Amino acid sequence: MAQLSDDCFAFGGPMMSVDEAVHIIAARVTAVHETETVSLAEADGRVLASDISAPLPLPPFTNSAVDGYAVRSGDLPQQEAAFPIAGRVQAGASAREPIKPGHAIRIFTGAPMPDGADTVFMQEDVRVDENHRVVLPAGLKPGANVRPAGEDIPGGFPALKSGQRLRPQDVALAAAFGLTRVAVRRRIRVAVFSTGNELVSPGAPRAAAQQFDSNRFMLMAMLARLGCEVSDLGILRDERASLARGLKKVAGDYDLILTTGGVSTGEEDHVKASVEDIGTLVLWRIAIKPGRPVAMGIIGGTPFIGLPGNPVASFVTFVHVVRPTVLALAGATQRPLIPMPVRAAFAYKKKIARREYVRVSLRKTDDGVLEAVKFPREGAGLLSSLVDTDGLVELGEEITQVQPGQTVGFLAYADLL
Repeated sequence: MAQLSDDCFAFGGPMMSVDEAVHIIAARVTAVHETETVSLAEADGRVLASDISAPLPLPPFTNSAVDGYAVRSGDLPQQEAAFPIAGRVQAGASAREPIKPGHAIRIFTGAPMPDGADTVFMQEDVRVDENHRVVLPAGLKPGANVRPAGEDIPGGFPALKSGQRLRPQDVALAAAFGLTRVAVRRRIRVAVFSTGNELVSPGAPRAAAQQFDSNRFMLMAMLARLGCEVSDLGILRDERASLARGLKKVAGDYDLILTTGGVSTGEEDHVKASVEDIGTLVLWRIAIKPGRPVAMGIIGGTPFIGLPGNPVASFVTFVHVVRPTVLALAGATQRPLIPMPVRAAFAYKKKIARREYVRVSLRKTDDGVLEAVKFPREGAGLLSSLVDTDGLVELGEEITQVQPGQTVGFLAYADLL
């Protein structure tokens, strides 16, 4: 079980920047140690537990990059010339004998180069005459259209690094090495609660003053995309003692406890006080909009994060607070989110020393530039603003306003997880 010391998130002052919070999390959280071996079919999204060096070169043998005719570079003609065709090599087969001087061998893409041959003419550049000889043009460079052994990756090269979250292309590379299983870190276990008397789960009877809980399902889906093992622990009511009991009960069984709602300053927001009753609250407010009230603490050695109840604030703070915490717990290499430059099609004002995220859609202008169009309504409670947009424009702490035509940084939803 992942454990933290009580000073894990310690930081002086009432407000913390996003970068400061992320730095402290990444530096202090202890990753899970347990590993397991999984098949390649199960490896996508998992965190690699140890380096993988190439057990063989890729490609493992020198082969033709095209369909055509293989020759010796010493026989390359200075002017158009006809060569006898001495054989045929298909992919998956080998030439029966070395190539003879002055001859050509019909060869197909991926087929091993015959001994002595080192250059291939593309079939589109040649013709076969009435005597069944291949007529080759002048001007081809030695070594053309040939893929040497190890051209992609030499044998012994450290191809995949411990801490990588495996992607489909990484799984493909492991398969190309002939591997069938890989060692990965175990999935981190996350308990997810919603809080609030106003919430009911979808499918349950809903009173007139209640609404269906959406945040919990959004967060569980986001955690699943990060490779977590997620437990849905339902809704905790707005009562300090019962909240404390519910959180304390699960602390020893999970690597992270995640809640949504009840972390602001209202009289019925009890999460902050409940955590202080049973553990240590070490961070409460982050200079981010939407999503300033984010509670972070430790309950029985287990990290706890309480996100705001408004869905947009919950989404944004998950990406910028929960995501790096999950990756650190999972032992994954932290890769910064790099905004893509786009042109703003909106005006916006913000406070200095606070990072803000604006929901936008992208469109391509007549001059071929990608332009960010702001969602027409404000409000951290608008789920439609997440559904009907493409991503977030990130406005750094130093920015106070945006004018139309200004270059801004865009983070696509598809890249955030």
